[in-house]
Amino acid sequence: MDGFEEEITEPVSPTGQYLNSSALCIYILGVLEFEISLDECQTLSLLQDIFLPINTRFSSIMIRDQFSGEKIWKKVDVNLEEHIKVPEFPSDKSTNSYYDECLDEYMSKIAMEHLPQDRPLWEIHIIRYPTTNAAGTLVFKLHHALGDGYSLMGALLSCLERADNPSLPFTLPSSQRPKSIFNTKAIIKRFPSILSSTLRSMLDFGWSIVKSSMIEDDITPIRSRADDVKLRQITISNVSFTMEHIKEVKTKLGVSINDVIAGLIFYGIRLYMLEVNQESRKANSTALVLLNTRSIKGYKSVKEMVSKNNSGAAWGNQFAFLHVTIPELNDPKFDNPLEFIWEAHKEISRKKNSLVTPLTGMLLNMVKAIRGPEAAARYVHSTLRNSSTTISNIIGPVEQMALVNHPVKGLYFMVVGPPESLTVTIMSYMGKLRIAFGAEKDFIDKQKMKCCVEKSLEMIIKASRKTLEKE
Repeated sequence: MDGFEEEITEPVSPTGQYLNSSALCIYILGVLEFEISLDECQTLSLLQDIFLPINTRFSSIMIRDQFSGEKIWKKVDVNLEEHIKVPEFPSDKSTNSYYDECLDEYMSKIAMEHLPQDRPLWEIHIIRYPTTNAAGTLVFKLHHALGDGYSLMGALLSCLERADNPSLPFTLPSSQRPKSIFNTKAIIKRFPSILSSTLRSMLDFGWSIVKSSMIEDDITPIRSRADDVKLRQITISNVSFTMEHIKEVKTKLGVSINDVIAGLIFYGIRLYMLEVNQESRKANSTALVLLNTRSIKGYKSVKEMVSKNNSGAAWGNQFAFLHVTIPELNDPKFDNPLEFIWEAHKEISRKKNSLVTPLTGMLLNMVKAIRGPEAAARYVHSTLRNSSTTISNIIGPVEQMALVNHPVKGLYFMVVGPPESLTVTIMSYMGKLRIAFGAEKDFIDKQKMKCCVEKSLEMIIKASRKTLEKE
């Protein structure tokens, strides 16, 4: 037995298998913008000492177990130099706006590329050129099977520190959740509403199955229905808002910040569709809003996330899709942009508190058990394919982050690989809200999309102030 080293493996979660299958291959691009240029000499030691120890999955490959046939994570030796990419951009026009274009093209390129399956599923791209947003940029490309946004943001917070005081922990924007009532009298009193909610949940679940398997959204300026032979070629752009404007609308309307964000995105999308094609005002369009299904508030440390005793905040992929109809501008009711926020509030709140999420999870588990993980992955692909866009949200810290004395000026992410023409991601950081768009190249006009979302917020703020004046 001398010299024998035990092979370190762990099973791949069902969702991890769906996201790395013949039907789906989904990646996350995390973009960190720095105030000062990056020092490449420190990269290897940072990856070795800080990044790899975060989780064994960063030094593991996904293989199929020869005995059970199930996919497992197998720990391997990591050649870090294979995972570091330092692109060379042409230097004939050394302006920041020129390097903006170079970075956009480069990100479009790496979004299209599959990571090799014979080494750990991540890469880091060091952009040494100054852009209008940063002196240097770091792009992490990670396979979504490694974990969801909650896991990866928790990992990021574990290896970065506060720029103002490294000894203090990060704080996150506060949010309040309604308290649950469990006493018997309250349950009896609420029984009619509970019964109604259960019936509505069953109807929503039935509609979700039909929507995922049979009924597609209309073809519109945000949905091309192009063939998905490979990763869809996209352009990545983003727009930044101050959180104060979002909070102003939230306070005036008495809804959540997420309701305001969803409403302004829905309205911005409809404005874009209207500019491109007037007929699309009445098109049937659905957004898949991602919901973190963990039963906790705030991030946990990586140690807590990987602990077997902490299922409430476990590492991995723990999210669900909520089908939310994007309101039609054809309905006079929605001439008021505030209606988009109230509609988002009503729809998302109802579905978050319904049985749709657990029922969908049970359905996927059933499909996996009967027909295998590839069939379940095809169902997830069909769910994405039949919708118009996916919207996901990650909360970042209030304070500025720093990586070994390199302050992080800006932060955003993008999910690449879904079969949709448009993916929208939201990231809050340092009092700013960053909305990013992954738009099908040569189909969606990224500049026009950005302008329409900016216009959406302007109109919503104006309408909310008018509403207050009337009161």
